[in-house]
Amino acid sequence: MAEDQLMTYAVGEQMNLMALLKNVTVRVAKNGKQYLDLTFEDRSGEITGKFWDASEADVERYQAGRVVRLTGKRETYQGSPQVKIVSLRLANADEPHEPGDFMIHAPMKTAEMEEELNQVIFEITNQVWNRIVRSLIAKHRDEFFSFPAAKRNHHAFEGGLAYHTLSILKLAHSVTSQYPNLNAPLLYAGAILHDLGKVTELSGPVSTQYTAQGNLIGHISLVDGEIVAACQELKLDVNSEDVVLLRHMVLAHHGLLEYGSPVRPRLLEAEVLHQLDELDASIMMMTNALDKTTPGNFGERLFAMDGRSFYRPSEGLTGKVDPEK
Repeated sequence: MAEDQLMTYAVGEQMNLMALLKNVTVRVAKNGKQYLDLTFEDRSGEITGKFWDASEADVERYQAGRVVRLTGKRETYQGSPQVKIVSLRLANADEPHEPGDFMIHAPMKTAEMEEELNQVIFEITNQVWNRIVRSLIAKHRDEFFSFPAAKRNHHAFEGGLAYHTLSILKLAHSVTSQYPNLNAPLLYAGAILHDLGKVTELSGPVSTQYTAQGNLIGHISLVDGEIVAACQELKLDVNSEDVVLLRHMVLAHHGLLEYGSPVRPRLLEAEVLHQLDELDASIMMMTNALDKTTPGNFGERLFAMDGRSFYRPSEGLTGKVDPEK
């Protein structure tokens, strides 16, 4: 019998478990009746489901961040896991009901991530960049190590922002070792700050939403403003080449104007940061999809990967050739 976790149930199996409502969206069906588009979460992963014919009381009752008792049937819709909801109710007081107990966490503890980050900061030998990085990380320390890196898609879990940053820094170490002409301190400083604006853009790790500042300004412009404010506080010349280069690293890291960057990369290190950011995010998205995919099949289509689905090879492949054939 499957354990009481979302992603341990097989397709067609009856589900009965506690889960967190990660996202809730009120929608209207073709028949004019409203329904709830739900995303359930626990430590094993996420699964979506639709609560049909939702009343106003249901809308008030089932809000993101609340724990529920879910019964239903595991299904697949367009290659993605889905639950056909049979019944739903809020958790009772004598049942597990703390949201944090159901949230996906970074695979590293906060203390481990902080230690790794501090080691890299010591490698930022340019004092201007070092002081700015230290100042902003100290200012946003709690949020940086607890926030996700996104609402959905990649690193959308508690601690995901710091974990994503450290993943890029590990890649950056490899690249700077291969290409010694790169300005390693600039690449490291840019990598640490590139997504720091998400501590303002996003609401937090529980039922993550975009804030008003996130929607109206965006994390790239937000962290650029933070860099300027830090320079003023630290009495650094905001017009110096050191500061301008660091700001460019942040402003250009999405690569294209249509992806949110005010400028395209015009520094070698800025282009490398953009590519490493893309690589880490893409690998995480593909890994998440393949983890939900049965071996020998294609997974769900990924909107952020041009709508492509990815194949999970069959298990037990050895590559051996039968000498008798």
